[in-house]
Amino acid sequence: MAHNRQAQARPHADRRDWKNLKNMLPYLWNYRGRALLALACLVLAKLANVGIPVVLKEIVDGMSDKQETLLVLPVSLLIAYGALRVSSTLFNELRDVVFARVRYHAMRRLATKVLTHLHQLSLGFHLGRQTGAISRDLDRGTRSVSSILNYMVFSIIPMLVEFALVAVILLTNYALVFTLVTFGTVAVYILFTFSVTEWRMDYRHTMNRLESQSNSRAVDSLINYETVKYFGNEQLELSRFDGTLHEWEEAAVKSQHSMSLLNFGQGAIIGLGVTAIMFYAAAGVVDGTMSIGDLVLVNAFLLQLFIPLNFLGMVYRQIKYSLADMDLIFKLMEQQPEIQDRPDAPALQLERGEVRFQHVGFSYTPEREILRDVDFTIRPGEKVAVVGHSGAGKSTLSRLLFRFYDVTRGAVLVDGQDVRTVTQESLRRVIGVVPQDTVLFNDTIYYNLAYGRPEASRSEIEAAAGMAHIRDFIESLPNGYQTLVGERGLKLSGGEKQRIAIARAILKHPRILVFDEATSSLDTQTEQAILETMREVAEDHTTLVIAHRLSTVVDADQILVMEQGRIIERGSHRQLLEQAGVYREMWQLQQEERNMQVEQTI
Repeated sequence: MAHNRQAQARPHADRRDWKNLKNMLPYLWNYRGRALLALACLVLAKLANVGIPVVLKEIVDGMSDKQETLLVLPVSLLIAYGALRVSSTLFNELRDVVFARVRYHAMRRLATKVLTHLHQLSLGFHLGRQTGAISRDLDRGTRSVSSILNYMVFSIIPMLVEFALVAVILLTNYALVFTLVTFGTVAVYILFTFSVTEWRMDYRHTMNRLESQSNSRAVDSLINYETVKYFGNEQLELSRFDGTLHEWEEAAVKSQHSMSLLNFGQGAIIGLGVTAIMFYAAAGVVDGTMSIGDLVLVNAFLLQLFIPLNFLGMVYRQIKYSLADMDLIFKLMEQQPEIQDRPDAPALQLERGEVRFQHVGFSYTPEREILRDVDFTIRPGEKVAVVGHSGAGKSTLSRLLFRFYDVTRGAVLVDGQDVRTVTQESLRRVIGVVPQDTVLFNDTIYYNLAYGRPEASRSEIEAAAGMAHIRDFIESLPNGYQTLVGERGLKLSGGEKQRIAIARAILKHPRILVFDEATSSLDTQTEQAILETMREVAEDHTTLVIAHRLSTVVDADQILVMEQGRIIERGSHRQLLEQAGVYREMWQLQQEERNMQVEQTI
């Protein structure tokens, strides 16, 4: 049964390998002229290489036949011998020089295309991905292109060219038995190598999977360093990591054992083939049908064939491993974004900046509905706030407006245009977002500020930092704007990160603003300063504020109260207090909590 599964899986894997090799060709097309020139250098190098034993035969025969030509004949032949040696090396190096651009350009194009594709994939994919595993697959997949090109141009094709040239010489100058034994040995060697290597591939696949898994766990534990420390779970993380590596170790040991068996079998086949060839050659010399030069020639050919052949197993294994690694990256490239622009989608035509959620329903999965018949409008220059308990569906609204997801029912409209009908790039260009969880790039403060509009001048960036009340803090640092923030901004406090996020949203100059819990990490004093900034920034903007602290939205033109995905109350702050509903209860509860905190600080 297992054998049948393997037999069914192998043709599928072979089809994938050929498909992936075909997918690799477009990355070589830009330098097809260089590739052909490299192949020409390869053929010339092999012609010189095969010519060396032929000249060596003439030297030996010339020295043994006529003593009087000893001082004349070998000189020209020795010069030819040296010239062929130099030519072989020269054309090999020229091949490397010419082909280098082809290899590295293909790597660069593939890496860039994969990263572009990853950025195009939808939020749903990225929420479910493992960063460490993706990073590892990207690295291995990119390197696999270089490896396959390297082995094909520097190992497989040269070997085939040399085999063809040697076959022509043996068939035209010597008994058929020499060709049969030589290439019979080659055939047995190749069949043995391929069959054993196929068997060993299971171990390699297991090692790859476990290596990616262990790397992902290590990266995940380091990214969540603070959480690990909070709960004292260093040993748990180490145990999970080491447990995966233990499985990897077992697979690696089995892989090594099987490789030793492969190497021994290869050596035995080569040994038997060389012995048989030398036996026939020696017999030919004794019979007088072959000269000593012929014996030297056959021996030299054997060395030239079997020395590279000795690496065939390693080359085949590496090609198979590289094809397996390449398959990971091309499967990744086959992932389709859930959210895609329509083929004829126009750019968003922004006029007033009105936002409308029109009877919107949404669910991540059919069995779990997040939003139910959400209907409201944010008019130009108006500020609408959405409040509610955790899990009410507030943050989902900003994701739908930004079109990270498409609505299940209803529509999200900007100036009357359904966001599903316009290009994502044009939609997102007019929206500025300050998220609840601000993640910064592991670069300078200046880079993170400028991210809102990379072409902005320094004075504009400093002005945005001033509006977000972080300019004085930045300028007080020893390295100022060139201060590194650390991975995910870990070297800054939550409030500092939040203010940088507000500054880069200001710098973007969007018509529509979304503040998603934008002051959640700020102390009361800084919060009031930021709220004043937000009021200034929000003037003449269409503004959606998602908040938990009700004190931050009392000035909103309209407040929507959400519960279990529905809008259950709406109105201004005063109107909602007069309704004596959920909003009023939340307000009173938060005022009591705030008073208790004030009393505790006195």
